[in-house]
Amino acid sequence: MRILLVASEGVPFSKTGGLADVVGALPKFLAARGHEVSVLLPRYRSTEPSPVVYSQLPIPVGPTIYAVDIQGGGALNGVRHFFVDYPPFFDRDSLYVDGGKDYPDNAERFALFSRAVLEFIRRSGAPDVIHCHDWQSALVPVLLKTAYADDPVLRSIPVVFTVHNMGYPGVFPAETVERIGLPAELFTMHGLEFYGQLNFLKGGLLYADFVTTVSKKYAQEIQTKEYGHGLDGVIRQRASTVTGIVNGVDYSEWNPETDPFLVANYSLDQLEGKRACKKDLLQQFRLPVRDLKRPLIGIVSRFATQKGFDLIAEVADELMGKGVLVVALGTGEPHYEKLFRQLAKRFRRQFGVRVAYDNALAHKIEAGSDMFLMPSRYEPCGLNQIYSLKYGTVPVVRATGGLDDTIEPFDPQTGQGTGFKFSDHTSKALLDCLSEALQVYSGNPTAWRCLIRNGMEKDFSWNASAAKYEQLYQRVVSGKGSGYN
Repeated sequence: MRILLVASEGVPFSKTGGLADVVGALPKFLAARGHEVSVLLPRYRSTEPSPVVYSQLPIPVGPTIYAVDIQGGGALNGVRHFFVDYPPFFDRDSLYVDGGKDYPDNAERFALFSRAVLEFIRRSGAPDVIHCHDWQSALVPVLLKTAYADDPVLRSIPVVFTVHNMGYPGVFPAETVERIGLPAELFTMHGLEFYGQLNFLKGGLLYADFVTTVSKKYAQEIQTKEYGHGLDGVIRQRASTVTGIVNGVDYSEWNPETDPFLVANYSLDQLEGKRACKKDLLQQFRLPVRDLKRPLIGIVSRFATQKGFDLIAEVADELMGKGVLVVALGTGEPHYEKLFRQLAKRFRRQFGVRVAYDNALAHKIEAGSDMFLMPSRYEPCGLNQIYSLKYGTVPVVRATGGLDDTIEPFDPQTGQGTGFKFSDHTSKALLDCLSEALQVYSGNPTAWRCLIRNGMEKDFSWNASAAKYEQLYQRVVSGKGSGYN
């Protein structure tokens, strides 16, 4: 099959979160299965320029026609990458925000991107299937089924649309409809209208042939009011064409045996290097290294409300009283960046924080920590808990979305399980769960080694997930999965 993936970010070219990891890994594994795979991304400032494939394409967005270049065409891991190049929209300091606030022209930026995708396809030839990701590419299936419905090249291409996080829907004022040139008839409650505003994500959910999310549990959760962010009715309407496929992990990037960022490599049968990694990690955060037996909890995350870090603040005194060490890495909402800095100031000898994006340090945290904490309010999939398993770092997670799908609660009596989970989103539930983990860590070394082994033996590689996407594409291409309405 000829498969085109369309997204707003993808490693190694651009990244703000897990979406980029998926868009970087999934195509590689699809190509390894014999498919002809291409990826189309915006060309941001962080992306090196490539040869121009199509020059000065006229792209209409509302009353304005923009001259856009398509760059790229080179192959990486068997995948061809192309880039929509329009510097006034994409040559910026960050991908979506400035000073913690969304760029005010994000609707125009990604409307142009979506139209450029379709104009690129008109010239390069139709793929068998288009796979779009999140709200930034949600107008692709909308425009395909409306403005381009009669185009002989485009009209029969099926679209799979993946929601990585319902909490980021791309909502804009009603006047945006005219500004970006959408047909006025789309702005109804049965279309892209959402409480008087324009909702890009809703368009992708309605107009794609098939909708996927990044875990089975999350596919169920988004059909409820609690997790649907106001679009649960739309998801239930599409229920027969909604599925969850858990994200995989690229073990060529995340493997303690070969990880170049670690001070010492290690494996399931040779764990000595993990101790050296713990010492190195404590030194990185200038925390005391004299007692390496003290439990070390790692956090790598966006600092956002979704991630449940308010619970940590509520139990900080009690948690620190248990003698634990904590290291945290991330950026995000100013409120939570401030919260973590305050915790590091209050507990100078126990709590280390780095407010930054640092890939090398993220690897060091996975390797050097004893436990990895993810107390999320909701978590569509999550990747760090899967990385943690491979690195022999025991996940402590809230039982939601992909965290619930991928982590099995540990039973010291049977030796079964890979981590610790709590259900209620309360500080008490979090503290109780951490206390249980700490009790096993300190009081039952044999059980803890069993727990580490269970996790490191798990296989969440992209091979299985790519096979499931392959089956879905075949179903959609054959017409058996089409549910557009």
